[in-house]
Amino acid sequence: MDLQLTDRVAVVTGASKGIGLAITRTLLEEGAKVVAASRKVTPELAELARDGDALEHVSVDLTDPDAPAAVVARAIDRFACLDILVNNAGGPPPGATLPRFSFFDADDADWRAMFEFNLFSAVRACRAAIPAMLERGGGSIVNISTGHARQASAINVDYGAAKAAMNNFGKALAEEFGPQGIRVNTVSPGPVLTPWWTDQGGAADVLAAKLGTTREELLEGGAAQLMNLATGRLATPDEIATVVALLASPRSASTTGADFAVDSGWLKAV
Repeated sequence: MDLQLTDRVAVVTGASKGIGLAITRTLLEEGAKVVAASRKVTPELAELARDGDALEHVSVDLTDPDAPAAVVARAIDRFACLDILVNNAGGPPPGATLPRFSFFDADDADWRAMFEFNLFSAVRACRAAIPAMLERGGGSIVNISTGHARQASAINVDYGAAKAAMNNFGKALAEEFGPQGIRVNTVSPGPVLTPWWTDQGGAADVLAAKLGTTREELLEGGAAQLMNLATGRLATPDEIATVVALLASPRSASTTGADFAVDSGWLKAV
């Protein structure tokens, strides 16, 4: 299927690894031009840049209030327009380690940092991107949230709260700007096999220490069993990226204000 993304201009935040890297790669493969925002360039992102001039990297800390607008401005300077915004940056703020297992594990500073990274960076990016999209006659915004936004948990309370706010924010934008041609949708992954899980000191190590098991046992099926995932495994970043690309595509012209769970069957509620 041709997703009709050739020469569309996209901004992807948190693009250096994991889901953001997969989204960047998928959009490039579909013919889009991508401005990838992250604090640093990973070898994998650098490899994508070698394949042509369709990828521009911007080194920014998205907790800086001025950073999202600077990324959008770079996209317009480089490619003259903006069609797609993927607010993927999120998860643990710089310097934080997740998971946290109790409400009392996060103080006010932790909550502020979590909302800055997971909500306010997206708010600021949308504030910068929407005027440029209106000039184009429309566009697509895809916000990457989490199943925790709908399934409350004592684990990572601050993260779930920030992403729940993002879900509401996305629906509000869809309502306001849908008549002007801008679609806004949300993708809510469950556990995904990313560096957030697999890095040394990451979620697999933290959970293994808490549960008295090993990181290998968790990654090879223990985490899926613990979370009662219907597929029996964690999702892959490419599986999230495929849904994002479809939502970014003009083929999804009547899809807006929706939240897509790509979570290995984690959420059970109707």
